Amino acid sequence: MYWVVAYDITSDQRRQKMLAMLKDYGLPVQRSVVECDLEAARFSQMRDRALQLVHPKLDKIFFYRLCGACWFQAERHGPGWSDLRK
Repeated sequence: MYWVVAYDITSDQRRQKMLAMLKDYGLPVQRSVVECDLEAARFSQMRDRALQLVHPKLDKIFFYRLCGACWFQAERHGPGWSDLRK
C-alpha cells in the first residue's frame, strides 16, 4: 500500500522525533511530508508509533492512502525527482 504522511507538530523536539521515526518507513519529500510503500502490518506499526509521538490537542497528523495507479501517476518535480519516473 502506498501512503503519504503529513504532519503539523508544534514542538520542535516532537517534530524531529517524528521525522527520524518516519525515515524508518519512507522517504521524506518535504519538511513534514513522507511517502511510504508499506504492507498493512508495517503501516499499522508506523501509525502506532506516530500516534505515540503527537500531542493530541496540539498536533495534527494525516495518513493518505493512495492506490497503485494514483501513486505511479503522481507528478514529482524538483531536484532529485527527474530520474524516478524513468
